[in-house]
Amino acid sequence: QRQQQQRQALRTLHDLGIRPRGATPPASGYAFHDGRLHALPAGPVSLLGTGLLGLAGKLEAARLLAALGRIDPQPHDSEPARAWLDARVADPTARALVEALFRLTSYANDPARQSAGANLRQLQAALADSVLYLDGGWQSVVAELRRTALAHGAVIHARRRLDALTPGSRGYELRLAGGETLVAGDVVLAVDPQTVRRLLGAGRGIDAWLGSPLAVHAACLDVGLRRLPRPRATFALGIDRPLYFSVHTTAARLAPDAGGAVLHALLYQPGTAPVAAAAAEAELEALVDRLQPGWRDQVVVRRFLPHMTVTHGAPVAARGGLAGRPGVAVPGSPGVYVAGDWAGGEGMLADASVASARSAAAAILGQRGVAGQKAA
Repeated sequence: QRQQQQRQALRTLHDLGIRPRGATPPASGYAFHDGRLHALPAGPVSLLGTGLLGLAGKLEAARLLAALGRIDPQPHDSEPARAWLDARVADPTARALVEALFRLTSYANDPARQSAGANLRQLQAALADSVLYLDGGWQSVVAELRRTALAHGAVIHARRRLDALTPGSRGYELRLAGGETLVAGDVVLAVDPQTVRRLLGAGRGIDAWLGSPLAVHAACLDVGLRRLPRPRATFALGIDRPLYFSVHTTAARLAPDAGGAVLHALLYQPGTAPVAAAAAEAELEALVDRLQPGWRDQVVVRRFLPHMTVTHGAPVAARGGLAGRPGVAVPGSPGVYVAGDWAGGEGMLADASVASARSAAAAILGQRGVAGQKAA
C-alpha cells in the first residue's frame, strides 16, 4: 500500500514537472547493541551470520520477517505496537530488532501508543521498496515546488505569519502579521495541529476532530566532513538504544567536493521523558566516534538539533491508526482544508503530506466543478 502511496507522491510531483533525483542507499550495515557492533540482519545470509542474535532469536526473527509481507495490517490498526510485539516475539533481542525496524521506518519511538497496523504497513513497504536519498536534499524539491508555483501565477508572501483567519463576505479574510489582509474563497492550512487550533479556535467540534496528535521529535547531529575516515561504515541502527546513523553521501550528491561526506546521527526521542540536549549530543557523538573514529579532525560543518519535530502526528492505536487521523476538510468551516504529515488517512511522513495536499486540492476543485486529479 505504501508503495502505491509513494508512487502516487512521485506521480504528483511528476504532474507538476518535478522529477526528484537521487538513489537508494545500501541495505547493509551494523546493528548497535550493548555497546557492540554486529552485522545488521538485512537478509537470510546476514541474519544467519550476525552475532546479534542467538539461535532461538535467529529462528524467531526469520519466521516473523518471512511472514511479514503476508500479514494483514488492518486488524491491528487499534492495537499498540508494543502489545503486538509482546504477543508475537519471545526472544528479547529479536523483539528489540523488530521494534528498531519500526522506529527506522516510522521515525517514532512510542510503541505503547503507536498503531501496530500503521507500523506494519510502513515496514512492509520499506522492505519491498526502500527510500530515496535526494541529490541536494529535500530543499531541491522545495525549490522546484516554489518555482512551479510562481510559474503558475502564485504569489508567495515569505516570512509572513498568519495571525487570524475569519469568515468574510467573499470567503475568508486572512490577516497577516503587520496588518495586511488577504481574501480567499478557499484556504489550505499546511501547518501543525496547534496552529490550526489557534487559527480556528478551540471548540467541541474542532477538538474532537483534531484529537491529541502524537508529535514525534528527535535529536539530530548533522556533520559535513572533508573525507570519511572509514568509507565502509556507512549505516548503523541502534537495537537496545533508539539510535540511527547514516552517511547520506553514499547515495546522494550533497557535498560540494567529490571526496566530501555528509553524515547524519539521530536519537529517536521517546514519547515520554525525552533525553536532555547535552546527554543526547554526547550519545550521538559517541556513536559517530565508534563508527567513524577520527571524524572530528575532518569536520567542515556541524549542526546539532536537540528537539527537531519529525512528524506532527504519528498514527496512534487509540484512534484506529491512519483512519483515525483528522480528515482534510475542517468541520464547520466550509472551504477550509488542512494538509500535512498528520492529516488524512493515507501514508506517513512525506507520503501523508503529499496525499493530504492532493486530497485538499481535489476537494476544492470538486466544489468548483473542475474535473481531473491532475489539475489538483
